[in-house]
Amino acid sequence: MAWRSNLSRNLKELRILFSPSSPESAATRTFIEKNYRDLKTQNPKLPILIREASSIEPQLWARYDLGVERGIRLEGLTEEQISKALEDLGKVGASLKS
Repeated sequence: MAWRSNLSRNLKELRILFSPSSPESAATRTFIEKNYRDLKTQNPKLPILIREASSIEPQLWARYDLGVERGIRLEGLTEEQISKALEDLGKVGASLKS
């Protein structure tokens, strides 16, 4: 999982949106509980914003250079799939720098 330590090189900001109680956000909540500390430890200067709101579908947003943003809906994804989605967003950031 070396890609995790490269997130701060490829992203300017990471936002995770989810509902604190909806079943659709359960995997997202679990992902945050299990992975936030590691992500923040490996990327201490990367802003990782956790946003809870009632009746919102779970989403993952990445902001890159020049204000470019990409988002992924997380509803129906497992924790492993959410991790893969985050990895993919990091790869997008790397490709934008080329």
